[in-house]
Amino acid sequence: MQINPTNTVVQQAQPAASTTKVMPVLLAASVGAVLLFAAGFAETSVLHNAAHDSRHSAVFPCH
Repeated sequence: MQINPTNTVVQQAQPAASTTKVMPVLLAASVGAVLLFAAGFAETSVLHNAAHDSRHSAVFPCH
């Protein structure tokens, strides 16, 4: 907000609040989904077991 020489308030353009809040949420959700499901379907037994145990500790049904 600025005050111009005639002492009236001038509003500056602000970015849309929905865009600035939605993008980080979508990014975090997509990274989380990739980690959860990609690791869960991995062929390596150690990686699969780690993902399996993490799913159970997060109360996420996997079977």
